[in-house]
Amino acid sequence: MLRKKPLKCPITDDIESKKIHTYNSPPIGETNFPIKKSSIYTRDLWQFFPSKHFLSTHSMEIDTNYDGAYVEATYKDYERLKLTFKKIISLPETKSDNTWRVKSIKEFASKWFLNNTKTSLLDVGSGLGVFPFAIKKIGWECLAIDPDKTAIKHISEDLKINAICGDFMSIKPIKKFNIITLNKVLEHIKDPIEILKNTHFWLLEEGFVYIELPDGEAAICDGPEREEFFLEHIHIFSIPSTIALANKAGYLIKNISRIKEPSGKYTIRAFLFPKKSLINFVNK
Repeated sequence: MLRKKPLKCPITDDIESKKIHTYNSPPIGETNFPIKKSSIYTRDLWQFFPSKHFLSTHSMEIDTNYDGAYVEATYKDYERLKLTFKKIISLPETKSDNTWRVKSIKEFASKWFLNNTKTSLLDVGSGLGVFPFAIKKIGWECLAIDPDKTAIKHISEDLKINAICGDFMSIKPIKKFNIITLNKVLEHIKDPIEILKNTHFWLLEEGFVYIELPDGEAAICDGPEREEFFLEHIHIFSIPSTIALANKAGYLIKNISRIKEPSGKYTIRAFLFPKKSLINFVNK
């Protein structure tokens, strides 16, 4: 049985919506998540108006969160995870999403902070550790957080990067950072607003937050079978819904853009700063 029409958008509060697509089988390339025998693969893709935010709904008994089940389904085992990591970091700069991500954050930080600012970065949802690894290479302090034990073992033991295994919402802040990053994380969360709100407890007053989100507005032009709309993505964003997400979480946007990454992914990226820092922002 298909899901009922959503009453409103959980990000923008839009009440007008339209079913864009019904999936009765996994699109090509989607991770093969284990589904209980009592469930049949079927889900709906809804779009809200006027924000154009997308919401994926289903009633299958399946776990697609960033935990052991997600990593096991995606990378199979520890050795496969390490091989995937090595493959990604070996990509030439022109084909690496991460190279451009680090470059953008580094350039923004050079303009945002004073020259003598010691850069510390918290990466939430670090996965394979590709991004923290690159941050370590440029000499910044970095702490990685991820709920998966296998990923954290790789990051802490193989990459020698400080890491915490656990649910970001349940971990008590051990210190504050001047940069917090959530790269392709919030779309997997049922309530991304609460996750983003929680970053305030980890962020220094003069700091900023960097987020990356799948760009549904751009991706839908190529059809609903694209990876931006895969099962593990509950939310697929638009520029208006990204602004609403930031605003509801207590942030303002300094810079927002949409790009097509070297991998072909359509992505929205944004630099956020706390609303309480508005006076400081005016002087920047």
